[in-house]
Amino acid sequence: MMVESPIIEIEELQKRYGSTDALRGLNLEVPAGCICGFLGRNGAGKTTTIKILLGMAAPTAGSARVFGLPVHPADASVGIRRRTAFVSEEKDLYGYMTVGRMIRFTSGFFPTWRRDLEQQYLRAFELPPERRIKALSRGMRAKLAMLLALARGADLLILDEPTAGLDPAASEQILQALVSHVGREESTVFFSSHQIAEVEQIADRVAIVDRGRTVVSGPLDALRERFRRVQLVFDGEAPEPRFRSGGVERVRRRGRVLTILSSLGADDLLEEVRSMRPASVDVGPVTLKEIFLETTAVED
Repeated sequence: MMVESPIIEIEELQKRYGSTDALRGLNLEVPAGCICGFLGRNGAGKTTTIKILLGMAAPTAGSARVFGLPVHPADASVGIRRRTAFVSEEKDLYGYMTVGRMIRFTSGFFPTWRRDLEQQYLRAFELPPERRIKALSRGMRAKLAMLLALARGADLLILDEPTAGLDPAASEQILQALVSHVGREESTVFFSSHQIAEVEQIADRVAIVDRGRTVVSGPLDALRERFRRVQLVFDGEAPEPRFRSGGVERVRRRGRVLTILSSLGADDLLEEVRSMRPASVDVGPVTLKEIFLETTAVED
């Protein structure tokens, strides 16, 4: 059976701004047809990654390909941009234009423009065609930016904080539109976000980046299955262990309690910790929020 190549392939990507390393060997794959949430703290490298994928910034080292095409040099990425729709965090729009004029202006640049989707989202988002963009609320501007992306007929949507600053109702409408669009059009979505609950709601794949490197990546269901928290309670002070088992991501020692985050389940780890003679052992699942906080935490 032929294996389909990933839509996005990143290998050891590096980006340096002066003396600052924004990316320090980032690796990532995004399969076709998925919704991939891209998580990271401020300054982790999310926006830099997106700029490189779109040919807006050049990598210092490493490589990235989208649709099998190289992202650098910039002229080599023209084919990527033809098939990709991008929505920035700022939702850049021309304030002096009306909604209808903005749609007509944008549609003229794209031969793949879908008039049916344009009309569908005009109705669904309740966008007034005759109203000037500068008179729209922040939520309405975000919906218009999403319409312009969805109606392009693009194979890949790259979204930078698509629901930032929106109220819950507007956020939910945009998220549901994305899920429906991917299911119907078989497109791929790669979106950065600080809203972990929203990523957990719609993403089927997650990548977490920290200090310019990918620390977690994979299908969300598989991550939920793999990650476990093991808590040991001792009669006296908890020992300072050195584990041989793979997948130990984080160890916290507080008095009598030793807490271990494992990314490879708990079976092998449990065999090892029993030799430490804890008074009690508790194993529990981990939420995406906990995975994010633990894998991006500053070392004690």
